[in-house]
Amino acid sequence: MVLCFHKKLYFCTSFIANNFMTNAVAQQLAAMLLDIGAVKLSPNKPFTWASGWFSPIYCDNRLVLSYPPIRTFIKEQFVQVVQMQYPQTEIIAGVATAGVPHGMLLADALQLPFIYIRPKPKEHGMANLIEGKVEQGKKVLVIEDLISTGGSSIKAAQAVQAAGMEVIGMVSIFNYGFEVAQTAMQQAGIQLVSLCNYQNLLVEAVAKDYVAEDEMASLQEWRKSPDTWKK
Repeated sequence: MVLCFHKKLYFCTSFIANNFMTNAVAQQLAAMLLDIGAVKLSPNKPFTWASGWFSPIYCDNRLVLSYPPIRTFIKEQFVQVVQMQYPQTEIIAGVATAGVPHGMLLADALQLPFIYIRPKPKEHGMANLIEGKVEQGKKVLVIEDLISTGGSSIKAAQAVQAAGMEVIGMVSIFNYGFEVAQTAMQQAGIQLVSLCNYQNLLVEAVAKDYVAEDEMASLQEWRKSPDTWKK
């Protein structure tokens, strides 16, 4: 599998140079996440989120850190996003915990300063909410691994703003595409770019026989009404 991913990686690196954020790139990333089990689909035996929502999908992007070709692929896509949409970026900020390693990889690739945002202030020492050098007025790009309802991501971005820095955008690996998240991001004035989303994933899941076509209606309904699905 590793050799296969290496072959795909070299193809994609040249492909995306002239076809930034194409659907093909999103589909390839969806295939990678499915192949390593970072995303699991189970519409008939749903998972339960901490919020109490039932979900046909479980996403753990931390797994990609154990697959060098995939994490490199994601890093290179992030680099493309910065170069083509956020060339004014001065600081990369990772959202703890899962956004931290990907943010660090991106910052290293671009040779930019890196900071990360805790979910709450440290309980001892300096009680920091943001770790790293805070520089007033600097333009910051926030890195997330996953966008669900958007609440914790927006909170992290607002912490950066409260520290006197400017959030110019947010980039994530995966996005469920909930309307509530889109609305919240717009109201908070945060521009979001995601490498892959739920719709890309469903297309690839059917193509690879991870789910049957007759399960698609239920999977689509979940994205529209995740709070009431299966209740």
